[in-house]
Amino acid sequence: MWRQLSGIARTGSNVNFSRMRGLSALVQDKALVDGAWVDSSNSKATFEVRNPANGELIGKVPNMTVADAQKAIDAAKQAYESKEWRSLTAKDRSNLLKKWHKLIEQHSQEIAEIMTAESGKPINESKGEVAYGNAFVEWFAEEARRVYGEIVPSALPNREIIVMKQPIGVAALITPWNFPMAMITRKAGAALAAGCTVVVKPSEDTPLTALAVAKLAVDAGIPKGVINVVTTNKAAPIGDLFCKSPDVRGISFTGSTEVGKLLFRNSADGIKRICLELGGNAPFIVFDSANVEKAVDGAMASKFRNCGQTCVSANRFFVQNGVYDKFVEQLKKRVEALKIGDGQGCDVQIGPLINEMQFKKVSGFVEDARSKKANIILGGKPLSDKGSLFYAPTIVTEVPPSAQLYTEEVFGPVVSIIRFADEEEAVSKANDTRRGLAGYFYSENLQQVFRVAKRLEVGMVGVNEGIISAAEAPFGGVKESGVGREGSKHGIDDYVDIKYICMGNLKYD
Repeated sequence: MWRQLSGIARTGSNVNFSRMRGLSALVQDKALVDGAWVDSSNSKATFEVRNPANGELIGKVPNMTVADAQKAIDAAKQAYESKEWRSLTAKDRSNLLKKWHKLIEQHSQEIAEIMTAESGKPINESKGEVAYGNAFVEWFAEEARRVYGEIVPSALPNREIIVMKQPIGVAALITPWNFPMAMITRKAGAALAAGCTVVVKPSEDTPLTALAVAKLAVDAGIPKGVINVVTTNKAAPIGDLFCKSPDVRGISFTGSTEVGKLLFRNSADGIKRICLELGGNAPFIVFDSANVEKAVDGAMASKFRNCGQTCVSANRFFVQNGVYDKFVEQLKKRVEALKIGDGQGCDVQIGPLINEMQFKKVSGFVEDARSKKANIILGGKPLSDKGSLFYAPTIVTEVPPSAQLYTEEVFGPVVSIIRFADEEEAVSKANDTRRGLAGYFYSENLQQVFRVAKRLEVGMVGVNEGIISAAEAPFGGVKESGVGREGSKHGIDDYVDIKYICMGNLKYD
């Protein structure tokens, strides 16, 4: 279907959106503010969205300004204070989220095709993300009715202590390109379940998925102004507005640690509620006691999903001496067999990197390792015959601690393998980073499993498992990988205030 969409008639450099809508009503060329589909106030300015696999123009969306973002904030505030939204019970909000979930489920194929076209990820991965992202809508539809308060026994006979949870108000959600649907639903699902309203600023690389999902929220009957989507390729001024606006009471951001620190710093004056899911540098440890075949399976799943462009992707592979050769040999065979190409192909496993900046980063990291005498046993080069943003799945061994592949998150299809002798060395090297999002290790030794799981300085640990994300589990990191948790029963915490009510001078006789 999307092959048809990317080849439709154009006028100059513009895509014929009227025909595109005929093929998929979910494809939007306007932003969503106060329940209306709107252009930018800056002379209807737009920016292009292109397919990273082939550079083809998919469409254009409004390049919204700070003034437009302020209108979205105003709409979210008005909706939050409106009787239409505030009078809804938890059950009412739950039912709206269930309707949204149902519509996403019905349109999952279309959303996946849009996602693949703008992000480049293989279509089967896009389908998986739609299911994963929709699981958060379903989860928080259920959690909406479980935002419990408390009655606390008082020390005084004429007093009752009541504790309740109330929504914080307007929340700004800033989401990345690597999971263009799931990062929105994981945040917005929790916010709406709590009773908040939201302004979403999606990545400029993948705005069409965000707009498609927002269209379904409107169709589900979620009141106008409750969900607003502001598209822009100038994120900094709008992010600054979110930080400084007194009407935005919370910010949830998924992205780089550097930008997260900036948002954290700029939000300090307003003492905003902040949830940050930032970069990682995930260790993947294979002990001598590991089942090597399962470890290789886990390595492939963790490293090469979305071409290595995930925040929980394994970044540094520490392999114990006793299984080192076997692990490297088996992993090399699996990587050599990967099918690379345009994500629209049903058998494709590796697509392109998202943009030129990411391509330069990945290739630069590999060249840095090469210059420091690391051993590149597979890949290590662009795949120009596939397209300008394709990079060969790469395995690098004997990576020195000074290499960027060792110290920084590569966010690409590159495996960096380091030998180790014993458990103490592995854990020490794994923790030798300022990041702490996810960590993985493989071991069949039960005593070792408990020791290492407790000692790894990360927010999430995969034990004999390479894919750990789930709607039911708390997602988040420690150290410079963020604050707060998303998903699970804890996911609503960032969107509620706790209020204590003291009922005094009561008479019971």
